[in-house]
Amino acid sequence: MDTLRRIERVLLGDGQRTARRNAWNAVLEDRRRAKDRRETEVVMRATATRGAQPT
Repeated sequence: MDTLRRIERVLLGDGQRTARRNAWNAVLEDRRRAKDRRETEVVMRATATRGAQPT
C-alpha cells in the first residue's frame, strides 16, 4: 500500500489525491449506511411479523 501512495504522489497533485481519498471515504460511508438500513429493515419486518400474530 505504501508503494501505491508513493506512485500517487508522483502522478497526482495534492488536490486530486485529496479528492480521490474523500470520494473513497464517501463510498465507505454509503456502504455503512446501506448495511444499517438492511439491518433496520430486518428488525422492522421481524417486529411487524410478531405484531401481526395472535398472542
